[in-house]
Amino acid sequence: MSYQTPSISIADTIDPSQSTRHTKQAWAMLWAWALFIALCLLAKGGKVLVPLFPVGSLGIGLFLYFRTPALYVGYVWWMLFLGSLVRRIIDQQSGYITPGRWGLTGMLVASISIITFIRYFPKVYRQASNLPFVMSIMSVLYAALVGVIFGKHDLQYLVVIFEWLGPVAFGFHLFCNWQHYPRFRQVIERSFNWGVLVMGLYGVYQFLVAPEWDRFYLNNGSALSFGTPEPLGIRVFSSLGAPQVFGTVMMAGLLLLFGSQEKLRFAASGAGYLSFLLSMARSAWVGWAAGVIAFVPFLKPKFQMRFLVTVLVMAILVVPLVNMEPFSEGIKQRLETLSNPQDDVSFQGRAEGYNDALSLALTEVTGDGLGSAGPDTALGGSDSGILPLFFSFGWVGVIPYGGGLLLLLLQLLQSRDSGRDVFSSAARAITLGTFAQVWLNNIFPADLGLVLWGFLGIGLAAQKYHAQQRS
Repeated sequence: MSYQTPSISIADTIDPSQSTRHTKQAWAMLWAWALFIALCLLAKGGKVLVPLFPVGSLGIGLFLYFRTPALYVGYVWWMLFLGSLVRRIIDQQSGYITPGRWGLTGMLVASISIITFIRYFPKVYRQASNLPFVMSIMSVLYAALVGVIFGKHDLQYLVVIFEWLGPVAFGFHLFCNWQHYPRFRQVIERSFNWGVLVMGLYGVYQFLVAPEWDRFYLNNGSALSFGTPEPLGIRVFSSLGAPQVFGTVMMAGLLLLFGSQEKLRFAASGAGYLSFLLSMARSAWVGWAAGVIAFVPFLKPKFQMRFLVTVLVMAILVVPLVNMEPFSEGIKQRLETLSNPQDDVSFQGRAEGYNDALSLALTEVTGDGLGSAGPDTALGGSDSGILPLFFSFGWVGVIPYGGGLLLLLLQLLQSRDSGRDVFSSAARAITLGTFAQVWLNNIFPADLGLVLWGFLGIGLAAQKYHAQQRS
């Protein structure tokens, strides 16, 4: 089975002689925007940023998308890394929870990639080789329309549509721009190397200090599973919006670090693994283990040796920290529940939720529209990817959406170059590690969906790029 894609690229419309000028302009805009946000927050002017942060971030994302495609890709990931933290500080300084979801700004930036699908749909839909992405995207549009028919017309529903459509479109965007794979690979590697260090350090700081904006977030939210708003009581979610989201994003970064040659990878690993464990996100731990299993066997021997050396160095850095107070007690208790799930309240709640809702979910034919989680059960709306998919899409939407995703996963597994391209192997491992959480987390929309579809898209882009190099 082999899927081809047309040679299309956003950057093809740009005069190459202008690329340097556009890159300089882009960096100037990014630094100016970061400085403006920092000055506003330092001056306690969070209210000013309530409308400006999402609108300004979207505007810069549009400029990067059209003028510097590689920087746009990095920008999407950094908005995922830091967007929720900026939003929490804005809310704390404003004194109230501002409208929209925590990751709204990042999803708006990622959703710019919808332009790629719209722009090239006349070329793409005529080729059966591109059918899997088209199937999944059209299924999301179908479920969105069903929700409108059932009376979901408010602005919040529009946000839900972006949360489902943005990740798929971003993966499609990376796939379509396979010619730029080497540059995209470099940008993603550097973004995650620095991102793991920044998110890891902030995660440890969050656990030890419990900053006021994080306490405000916990005191005004309904997520009791995030811990208590006090030092040593928080389940680390770092700069993201939830421990499970942080755990999955950190899982991706830690798997990428195995193939990194950057000098900062060991410092990033130390902070990253400690905060990863402090998240108490067992589904992300399971995903990391699945990713490692999918990563190592397919590497060439020299890369396997490098992997073992890296693991040894990381263990030397992390194990002493994990066994020190105040870190050790909570981590050890959480690890013990993996071997004794019968004594775990969370596990029992999820099991009861599946028993209550699965049979009902499987009877859905047309679905109730995006964001539908079914009846109230002991299983939360974010504690499963299967049930929300059936309640939102029904069988009519699940078959093409799931079929498209499975076809893409099968294509990714057939890669012949991942042994030589460590990043390609890592992308495949991250995709499988995220997909392994489907029974435990809703991995398809929003931040988790961005990890799943983003690395699926770049993994397939690597496959296409190497196939072209061989020919």
